[in-house]
Formats: sequence, C-alpha cells, structure tokens
Amino acid sequence: MKRIFSGMQPTGQLHLGNYFGALKNWVQLQDSYECFYGIVDLHALTTAYDSSDTVADAVIAVAADWLSAGLDPEKSVLFIQSHVQEHAELHLILSMITPIPWLERVPTYKEKQQELAGKDLSTYGFLGYPVLQTADIILYKAEVVPVGEDQVPHIELAREVTRRFNNYYGNIFPEPQTLLSSSPKLRGTDGRKMSKSYGNSIFMAEDPAELDRKVRKMMTDPRRKRRSDPGGPEDCPVFDLHKVFTEPEKREEVAHLCRTAGWGCLDCKQVLLDRMHPVMDPMKRRRDELLMHPDRILAVLHQGADRARRVARQTMEQVRAAIGLLKA
Repeated sequence: MKRIFSGMQPTGQLHLGNYFGALKNWVQLQDSYECFYGIVDLHALTTAYDSSDTVADAVIAVAADWLSAGLDPEKSVLFIQSHVQEHAELHLILSMITPIPWLERVPTYKEKQQELAGKDLSTYGFLGYPVLQTADIILYKAEVVPVGEDQVPHIELAREVTRRFNNYYGNIFPEPQTLLSSSPKLRGTDGRKMSKSYGNSIFMAEDPAELDRKVRKMMTDPRRKRRSDPGGPEDCPVFDLHKVFTEPEKREEVAHLCRTAGWGCLDCKQVLLDRMHPVMDPMKRRRDELLMHPDRILAVLHQGADRARRVARQTMEQVRAAIGLLKA
C-alpha cells in the first residue's frame, strides 16, 4: 500500500469543519493506505508560542476526538510530532536549502497574518511553517498527502523543496502527491467560517442538549425574515449541514420547502437535528469514555511514536549519509 502522512494542530476539541474537512476522510483511508497521522504540536507553537501551556491538554482533546471518530491504532500510526525528534532535525536541514521567497509567496502566509492581526507573527517559525510541514511528510517518505484545495500550495512547495534536496544530495525522497479530498465549506452558527476563534463552532462531540440549542439558534438565510418569505438554501448555514448529514432525497425536499416557504426554519432545523444526533451522540459517548482514562490515550500515542520513530531514524541515517555528515 502507498504511504500517507497527514497532521492536525492541537487547538482543542475538534468541530464539524475539522471532521468533515479531514478526519472522516482519514478514517476511510485507513483500509487502503499505510497511514501516519501526527498531532503536530510543534506547528501549534508557530502561533501559540505565548500560550504553550495549553498545548498538552489540547493534544489529549484532539487524540480523543480522533479515536472516537474511528481512527484505529491497529491500522494507523497515531503519534505526537514532538515525540519524534527527527521532525525537528529534518526541518533544520531543509531550512538550509529553502529560499525565503518561496515561503513568502505561500498564500496562507499573508492570509494568516491578516486573520491574527493582533499577534506578532514576524518569526522564522511562522514563516518556515511549510518547511516543517515538508519535513513531516517526507520523513516517512509519504507518497500521498490528503488535503483540501486550500492546502494544495503547501504540497506544491513541499514538492519543490523535495526536488531541490534530491538535486543536491541524491534521490532520497519521493515527491509527495496530493490526494484531493472534498472539503465541504461549513459555516458556523453565525454564518461566518466555522472557527473556535469566532466562538461559532459546533463540536463533533457536542453535548446533545447543547447541540439542540446551537442548531435552533443558528443563523439562516438573512433574506427570510418572516415565515411566509421564500428562502435560498444556498445562502443558509443550516443547509450547509444538511449537505453532509441529510440523505440526498430528503435534502432536495428540504431545499424545495425552503424555496417555496412551505415550512419554517425551525422545521428545517428539526429535520437536521434528527439526522445529526445518530451520528454525533455515539462519538460523544466514546469520547467521554476515552477521557475517563487519559493514560490509555497517551499509551496509544506513545506506541505510535515508537513505530514512527523507527521509520524516521532510518530516513535520517540516509539523509546524514547523503549530505556527508560524520556519524556520531
């Protein structure tokens, strides 16, 4: 099987955007690829360098979400990035050959600066984020990286850096290929992009009563001010959720009733909730059970790091020999 690497920053409990944008796809890939999935805590420090005391708890939260969603440590290597020190070593080596203009032209570099305008991001760590990401991928000689379209420029940069390394030192690494996954654009409860920083998220392991409250208060099509006004599903954040939870035939009915004012928004939301609970409530129960035993979660991650480290050490032996560094 081809090998995959993908990672997720530990920013705390995962929301539905994380689940449908990446995690659900990762679970499905486990049966057809050799999967390495890392909780990339070093990446978190690129923006959370001044609140690093929150990272450890966030790692446990993400791991609990991963396991409750169906990532299986018997099928995939699940680990914490910083527990495999070779990530940092390869990142350092790659940083020696990566031109600064390559990093400055990555679209998300300026976008993230604008999004976090109140934070000082004039650091090498923030600029060099894609170099560390490249190291994460090629350390395991991953051939495929599952990403949404917004991450394609990062993988293109990873391919350029890999090609440059191979040109200098020999053909050590395969150039990673993108595996495009459909990433539905889920808006939050206020109509903006779903984000914990906006406080508008629906978490994938949401408490059932809280799920009801959030969905019933969600913003809908702003043009539909009265029950008798026809709506536009394409402009409604609630319909975004119907696209991922509601079966196609019922979804068409939902859209028709909205456009013709055949029902009210609360009716539409109840149909959605009837489909969300059977998916989300079991994840909530599994997550709660896991968090009762955080030592077991850590054991899974430690075992995964052992497996990842064996591969990473072999890779770095090749890298050091190719560069010409003396053995210790």
